[in-house]
Amino acid sequence: MPWYRTINRQQWRALLATNLGWLFDGYETYALILTVAVALHQFLVPAQYAQIPFYAGATIAITLLGWACGGIAGGVLSDYFGRKRVMIGAILAYAALTGLTALSWSWISFAILRFCVGLALGSEWGTGTAMMAEMWPDSARGKGAGLMQCGLGIGFFVASATWFFISPSGPSAWRWMFLLGILPAFATLWIRRSIAEPAKWTTLDRERSAAVAAKASGAPVDAHSEQLTTFTLAQVFTDPKYARLTFIALLMSLSTTLGWWGISTWVPPYVGSLAAAQGLLAAQWAAVGVIAYNIGGVTGYALFGFLADAWGRRRVTIIYFVLSLILTPALFLWTHSLPLVLVLCAVNAFFTNGQYTWMPVWLPEVYPTRMRATAISFVFNAPRFIAFLGPLFAGVLIVRLGGYGIAATVVGTIYLLGIVAAPFFPETRGQPLPEN
Repeated sequence: MPWYRTINRQQWRALLATNLGWLFDGYETYALILTVAVALHQFLVPAQYAQIPFYAGATIAITLLGWACGGIAGGVLSDYFGRKRVMIGAILAYAALTGLTALSWSWISFAILRFCVGLALGSEWGTGTAMMAEMWPDSARGKGAGLMQCGLGIGFFVASATWFFISPSGPSAWRWMFLLGILPAFATLWIRRSIAEPAKWTTLDRERSAAVAAKASGAPVDAHSEQLTTFTLAQVFTDPKYARLTFIALLMSLSTTLGWWGISTWVPPYVGSLAAAQGLLAAQWAAVGVIAYNIGGVTGYALFGFLADAWGRRRVTIIYFVLSLILTPALFLWTHSLPLVLVLCAVNAFFTNGQYTWMPVWLPEVYPTRMRATAISFVFNAPRFIAFLGPLFAGVLIVRLGGYGIAATVVGTIYLLGIVAAPFFPETRGQPLPEN
């Protein structure tokens, strides 16, 4: 029987809901990357225009900082209050805050709202990833995770296509991009009616409630009940079985996150600068470059899951890290021909974007249900406390070195960290999710 025939209706709905949640995150995230330079031209005086890469890097860094805080908190809340409930709250929050971003009147107000948007954005991924892992069968879990993760790239694509048509409308076009971010709020109505909590979580929730009640009454509790009553975030560090794995996963996540935010966020202005040097419209060519980039990214996200189910999680993750390291200088240094740059945008994104899928594929298969959302959200989001410096550092390098190529290549060496760490993470292909 083909793998897709083994997936029931409820599982397909879970995929659609989590994909949509990540699509909305992708739209909002890339709307910022595409529009931040235009917005800063309204917030800064002409004498400050040369420092726009620095201010853009700072704005992205502030968003990442909020994302890190909100993501970790969202994972903890998801383990205690349910995957579905936290997902709905996250989508409603970032839809409202994204719409408010359109009303920014200064760089300070813009930055504050970006931090608040980041808080809401970070809460969605870990919730959706845990839901998918707990509802899909072992044999197809990697495929489902890849299809969920590609929602981010689809969101990037939607933002790029939208900006292509809106950008010529004038200097306030960026406000319309953020105003459209209100629309995801309506999806929560369908999620609320159509998606159920994963059975694994509801069973665990009953066990936790019983363990808490038993402990409060003074009755003796076994080791499992003691685990259920321990704060989930504390277990990530104190449980001897998982502390070492968390450290390894954090190194890999830092490599992926710092690499993407420190390099890939500069693709639109880089392509735009090449076009401007040839007398072409920078904004529209930047949008075309991002469309090519996101086509490669969506393909890379989805195929990672299929490849991981076929070849194993560890092998595919290492391949993606290695090719990301090679393709960074290929894109930013080795050619300035616009047609070839567009091709390299797609190929580069296949690996630099696509490698993110190792986290929704691999991480849920390592951690048990009682702490799954907390652990995977921590691994996914904690590196942003460091990675938020990536765009800022890259922006400074671009200003100091006078271009994107060397700056991107320097930051791209972070992929070496992932190449070194990945072999030490356990292979989990085809195995059932750990329950205890």
